[in-house]
Amino acid sequence: MSILAILRPARAGASLPASKPWNRIASHGTAFAPIGTRSAAVRSFSNYLVTPKELSEALKKAPPSPISSEPRVIPLCASWFMPNDPQGRRGIDVFREKRIPKARFFDLDKVIDKRSPYPHMLPNAKNFAESMSELGIRFDDIVVVYDSKELGIFSAPRVAWTLQTFGHPRVHVLNNFRLWIEQGLPTESGNVWTVECGTYPIPEMDENKVASFEEVREAALEHNKEGAEGIQIIDARSPGRWTGKDPEPRPGLSSGHMPGSINIPFDAVLDPETKAFLPADKLREIFTKKGVDPERPIISSCGTGVTACVIDTALREAQYGPAEKRKVYDGSWTEWAQRVKPTDSLIRKVE
Repeated sequence: MSILAILRPARAGASLPASKPWNRIASHGTAFAPIGTRSAAVRSFSNYLVTPKELSEALKKAPPSPISSEPRVIPLCASWFMPNDPQGRRGIDVFREKRIPKARFFDLDKVIDKRSPYPHMLPNAKNFAESMSELGIRFDDIVVVYDSKELGIFSAPRVAWTLQTFGHPRVHVLNNFRLWIEQGLPTESGNVWTVECGTYPIPEMDENKVASFEEVREAALEHNKEGAEGIQIIDARSPGRWTGKDPEPRPGLSSGHMPGSINIPFDAVLDPETKAFLPADKLREIFTKKGVDPERPIISSCGTGVTACVIDTALREAQYGPAEKRKVYDGSWTEWAQRVKPTDSLIRKVE
């Protein structure tokens, strides 16, 4: 008989010193040596995007055992569906239906800033650490985030970006769970088991990865002005929502786009059959044809900051511009359409 996991309450995370890349602070309070001093324990993947075969082999070598003191490979399911999903699907349901063995589930509707009026805004560092503690993830674990087989790639890049923004050192995205299943790799079903919780250190958020409303507003106002920095905004929403011809899925929210934004729907960077990321050369071709300049700063945006991370990941995979010039607009269109003033003329529509 399947039983739900009973998670032990997470203790408050210890602060993570900004000046030292500590591997982790364990639940018993012991600080381990800085990264690099335990070379035998350090395992990683050669690329940010991980193939099903690579993950399968890594799990055999470094399974997520609660008794291991070495860095483990942790599959992290980030399945999430839109609130207006026509089939009424939920991430936790597909996780229970079929998942990678010993995977944990990251709930994108819960690990957020619950005080914000906008969905999926980043949580604060303390809440993030508590969530990681409850998942039994250690600071030195290698986390591979994956999506549902139904969507292929959708919300996993957002969760991976969240972990990176809070400084988790080794994060990857599986490319993808649909192929994992098609290749006959092992899965399990049913409710989850008890997870040995720990104490994840409270990190510092890397604000250089996050674009604020004020920053995006300034970029939109400065568009085409002489001497402007030339920040490019890529909008991952559908063409109809970008032009303003189709409505937004959230009632009362105007569709349209920011001045100067470039529309690259998130599914344009995915293989139409497998829903995995296209090869790097194909991704570079897409960005080049759309007129994206790799030498200028890029801010990725979408509806609520989820599929913007698909574009950000595609830019990374294509090595299209330096990482320090890429950001994700956390609030995205949901915040934008509610905060801009009508007199600013910052919502454009295509007639």
